[in-house]
Amino acid sequence: MTAGTPYDGSPVAALRRIAFLLERGRADTYKVQAYRKAAAAILPLPHDEVARRAAEGTLTELAGVGSSTARVIAEAVAGRLPTRLAEAEEQYGALPAAGGEVLRAALRGDLHSHSNWSDGGSPIEEMAMTAMELGHDYLVLTDHSPRLTIARGLSAERLARQLEVVEAVNAHLGALVSTGSTSKQFRLLKGIEVDILDDGGLDQTEEMLSRLEVRVASVHSKLKMDPEPMTRRMVAAIRNPWMNVLGHCTGRLVTGNRGTRAQSRFDARAVFEAAAEHDVAIEINSRPERRDPPTELMELARDIGCLFSIDSDAHAPGQLDFLTYGCERAEKAGIDPDRIVNTWPVEKLLSWAGGNVTT
Repeated sequence: MTAGTPYDGSPVAALRRIAFLLERGRADTYKVQAYRKAAAAILPLPHDEVARRAAEGTLTELAGVGSSTARVIAEAVAGRLPTRLAEAEEQYGALPAAGGEVLRAALRGDLHSHSNWSDGGSPIEEMAMTAMELGHDYLVLTDHSPRLTIARGLSAERLARQLEVVEAVNAHLGALVSTGSTSKQFRLLKGIEVDILDDGGLDQTEEMLSRLEVRVASVHSKLKMDPEPMTRRMVAAIRNPWMNVLGHCTGRLVTGNRGTRAQSRFDARAVFEAAAEHDVAIEINSRPERRDPPTELMELARDIGCLFSIDSDAHAPGQLDFLTYGCERAEKAGIDPDRIVNTWPVEKLLSWAGGNVTT
C-alpha cells in the first residue's frame, strides 16, 4: 500500500482510500464525494448493522450510499479487497515521479492547501487527518482571500470564524495524542492564500493578516499585465512585512482540464532579488498542471540565494501527495534542502514567518 489514507480492511477505510486515490488522479469532485459521503454515512453505525445491511442488500437505504459504494462496503465486510479499490490502486497508487524521494522524506509539512471553505473539495478536518496520515508534522490551511469570488474567497469575518475551527481541530488532534489514539504530533497552522492586488497590496485586512501564522501571496488576476507594472506589483507585495511565500509566481498552466495558459511576464531577477532581501520564499508549486516556476526561473532563484517552499496547493486530501512532484523538480535543480522552509521544524518555520514584522 502506498502512502496516504491507509486501508485496514474496514469499509470506511476502503471508501476513504478510493476517494484519496481519485483525488490524487484529479477526478471530478462529484465522483470523489460519493465515496466520502458513503464513508460518513456508515461511520457512526455498529459493524454488525453494516454487515447485516450488506447481507440483506439494504445499504442503499442509507442516505449517502449508492449502488457503487454499497458494493465497496459489501466486499470489504466480506473480507475481500473491493474491486473499485483495486482498480484505483492500479490507476493512481503510484505517483509517476522519477526521483525526489530523499527530499520528500525531509519535508515536515506543506504551506499551501485549500478546504471547502473556499474552492477545495473537503472539510478542514479531513485535510488535517490526511496530512497526519502522510506523515506531516504540520499543514498550513490557506484558503483564498475575498477578491477571488469565483473561489469563494474568505472575508475577514469568515476567516475569523475559520480560525476558531482550526483551533478546535488542533484541540481534537491534541486529545488523540494525549489518549494514545495516535502518537503523531501534528499541528494545523493558520494561513491564507492572499491575492496580490494590482498595486501590490494584499487582499486582506492587516488585523487579520497579523492573526495568521503563514501567508502565501499569489497573483490571480490580470496575468497578462505588461512586464514593468507586473514587476512593480510583485516587488511591492514582497516588501509587505506580512508576506512569507510567493505562490505559483508565473501563473502558468501547462496541462490539465483547465487548458493551458502562458506564463506572466516580469523581471524575474528583480523579483527574486527582492524576495532574497526580504526573506520571502519562492514556492515550487507541485500541481502537475502548474510546474511553477519553470525550471530556468527556479534555477535563477536558486543562484540569487532565495528560500523555497515546496507546496502541494492541494484542493482535496488526495492531492496532498503532489509534493512528490515538486521534490523531483527541486532535487534535479540542486536546491539545498536547508533552503526549503518546509524542511524546518515548526518552531523555526513560525519564527521565520513572523520575522519580518516589527513588533
